[in-house]
Amino acid sequence: MANKQPLLRMTGIHKAFPGVQALKDAEIEVLPGEVHVLLGENGAGKSTLMKILCGQYSADAGSVLFNDEEIRPTNPSEAERLGLVMIHQELNLVPGLTVAENIYLGHEPTRGGLINSDTMRQGSLELLRALRCDVDPNTQVSQLSVAQQQLVEIARALRRKARLLVMDEPTAALSDAEIEALFEVIRDLCRRGVPVIYISHRMKEIFAIGDRVTVMRDGRTVGTQEIEGTEVSELIRMMVGRTIAEQIPKREVPFGDVVLEVKDLALGGVLSPISFSLRSGEILGVAGLMGSGRTELARAIFGADPIDAGEIHVGGRALPGGDPAASIAAGLGFITEDRKQQGLVLQCSVVENITLTCLDDVASLGLLDLGAERNIGRHQVEKLHIQIASLDQEIVNLSGGNQQKVVLARWLAARCRVLLFDEPTRGIDVGAKVEIYELIGELVEQGVAIFLISSEMPELLGLADRVAVMHEGTLQAILPRAEATQVRIMELALAR
Repeated sequence: MANKQPLLRMTGIHKAFPGVQALKDAEIEVLPGEVHVLLGENGAGKSTLMKILCGQYSADAGSVLFNDEEIRPTNPSEAERLGLVMIHQELNLVPGLTVAENIYLGHEPTRGGLINSDTMRQGSLELLRALRCDVDPNTQVSQLSVAQQQLVEIARALRRKARLLVMDEPTAALSDAEIEALFEVIRDLCRRGVPVIYISHRMKEIFAIGDRVTVMRDGRTVGTQEIEGTEVSELIRMMVGRTIAEQIPKREVPFGDVVLEVKDLALGGVLSPISFSLRSGEILGVAGLMGSGRTELARAIFGADPIDAGEIHVGGRALPGGDPAASIAAGLGFITEDRKQQGLVLQCSVVENITLTCLDDVASLGLLDLGAERNIGRHQVEKLHIQIASLDQEIVNLSGGNQQKVVLARWLAARCRVLLFDEPTRGIDVGAKVEIYELIGELVEQGVAIFLISSEMPELLGLADRVAVMHEGTLQAILPRAEATQVRIMELALAR
């Protein structure tokens, strides 16, 4: 690829938002037919750079050359006409429309002045089959799983016949089989000369699919190099400006009394009777494949979903079930898997999101003490190193990693004794992951008990004191740390 001329060249790109310099002299060159990985911590400027390329933002300075012509798309439609298509990390589907209607939205084929539904259905079927996605094009998108919706989003992008495709964290909700199917589509695009800019934090994926990598840090381009022959440690150093030990830090903490006890908890058709206990200072990891019931178990314990049978005790106090307010009052916190839909109020400010669970602490006679509220928010922002322009900044304008830190800050402000973590580091860069691991270590030293759901095996094996393995709504076993090997966990997860 070294002799090829760049299809895309972005140089000297600057972009500022109120209070934040997002990009400073950023650059990237992409060759025809390559998978070019764009790597960096949350807030490094990756998505901002790509949104400038695809017409969502306008650069304050710099140039963009595409096929040796300078371009300045002012909106996504204009960029698409040039052949620049971006698949965003957050889904952009219309829930009330069918799969086919979403795939062809804005480009509906017609016959005799009417929309040709048969053509849309057949075209959608072909695109979905290429992705090995067994979904009826007539199905309403609201009825699909997150993984299926992601594949529909990808199918829609493929239908636009992109000359260059940008994928921002496309595999966050996909299974291993779905990821491999996506990789085959990417490889096919590259064979036809269509390059893919691939944004991901998953090192395994980067080395499996990437040809070259450009690393960004603090809005600047650090460098570009061939992936073949590059070490993970070198990429991490480029991303964070320091060396991070790959060993996940585990703090040995003496356990205290039982603070969470679950007895015969059941939810018809979803969870078989499940029982376990959790002590203060202990981390119980929860493993299982997609659909194993891990998230459903966490939601049932917290009271987000009603249960059919069983008991839940926090600190010896029985919870009524199906009552999140009672769970919070008892000292139970829940960091959800989907922070956008379930963890944040996107139109509210940073400080308002942080203090949602401790309003009683900042209110007097029914009125908020705004000074006390800001003190709590400021303390948590400093403690978690959350990068914001101000406490009043709308949460929707933060990067994914900083949004996740705000969710964590909320439960820290509530002083919970038990925290349910559902994929707490999903979509978060390497540096931020280490910060969260260190925070988890501090929490258990303070006596907090942690119920940790994770799909990342090194994370579970590195942090957990015991590992609970689930399969199809059944708790297969709880393994002590000494017996929790990757092989044994997978055997139980597959019910072998």
